[in-house]
Amino acid sequence: MKYKILSLLFLFALFSCNNKEEKTAKENKKEVPVKVPIVVEFGFTLNDFEVENDTVKSGDTFGTIMEKHNLGNYQVHEITEKARDSFNFRDIRAGKPYTILKSKTAPNQVQVFIYQKDNIHYNVIDLRDSIVAYKRKKPLTIKTRTIATQIEGSLSETLSKAGVDPSLAQNLADIYAYSVDFFKIQKGDKFAVTFEEKYINDTIYAGVESLQASFFEYKGKKIYAFPFKQDTASSKTNYYDEEGKVLKTMFLKAPLKFGFRISSKFSKSRFHPVQQRFKAHNGTDYAAAHGTPIITTASGVVEKTGYTAGNGNFVKVRHDRTYATQYLHMSKILVRQGQRVSQGDVIGKVGSTGLATGPHVCYRFWKNGVQVDALKQKLPSSIPMDSRYKSRFIAEMTPMKKQLDSIAALKFKN
Repeated sequence: MKYKILSLLFLFALFSCNNKEEKTAKENKKEVPVKVPIVVEFGFTLNDFEVENDTVKSGDTFGTIMEKHNLGNYQVHEITEKARDSFNFRDIRAGKPYTILKSKTAPNQVQVFIYQKDNIHYNVIDLRDSIVAYKRKKPLTIKTRTIATQIEGSLSETLSKAGVDPSLAQNLADIYAYSVDFFKIQKGDKFAVTFEEKYINDTIYAGVESLQASFFEYKGKKIYAFPFKQDTASSKTNYYDEEGKVLKTMFLKAPLKFGFRISSKFSKSRFHPVQQRFKAHNGTDYAAAHGTPIITTASGVVEKTGYTAGNGNFVKVRHDRTYATQYLHMSKILVRQGQRVSQGDVIGKVGSTGLATGPHVCYRFWKNGVQVDALKQKLPSSIPMDSRYKSRFIAEMTPMKKQLDSIAALKFKN
């Protein structure tokens, strides 16, 4: 009996000690202050405000958004009058995010309105002391990357598979529009490119900033491209190969952007799908979706526009005394006779007017008054680099070319 009483006393003491320890641990835990992280965004410490994030809905205006937050018409009018020089309120678009910062004390008045135009640029209307409106952009970090890869599918698909923003495809297509026929690129064609990418706050990817150097291996030849300003005071940048020869020529390779196919080539005898007989085909057909923009391949003056039973809606552009181009079967003509156009201007839309079985543009190329095969012409170049700038170009180009070649050698093992 004595031993039982002692055992019970021991267990009671142990239980009491544990309770005291747990209570002490809980009390000590309560004494440790919880650190709230400081959040700074758009130039404001968000901890100081009641923060409401939302998205512009269809039909929303600045006025209707502010009405939801208890700002009357008079206040809205005053804000728009004082802020209109810095903020075009008509630019507010559905789907764009905005943030409203309110005071933490009742009645939680609106103090700041922030509208995000895109993932980098934003507008601020600060209502705290007086109405102040301004534009800002998020801090950006620029990182340089070089990749080398082979064509698999379209150019944009290939870039996407290589972990690159497909928008870079348009940059490459514009640069090589004079030297690479993107209708003819094939699986296995190689290219390498050094480019800059934007990151918001050093972590959030924000797209391609610029292209620094590239090569495209086309028909067994590497075509390099390096951006260079001959006159550093000028904003004009041209692209040159490794020898300093300008890539830009008088004519683009095709009247459409990349990604479409050649459905019929220039031929002295081709079976016409509508007329059901063999006859000369004095142009190159580019099949594309109805409404696709058609661009003029060189600068010049619109010599003629019109409609014929065979050509459908067409435009003919005179470039100089030697060259002219013609664009047939348009669904819509967007220029007028006598109008001056620049290389790459949209002059019409793809259609199937005239003798056509489907939507396409028949591109005809005239040299000295005779229609010739555009794909076989040795086209004149633009103005070459001034020799005064050649040494500076070589100095800038050489390390970029070395980087391209070294990455390509690792990738392709050659």
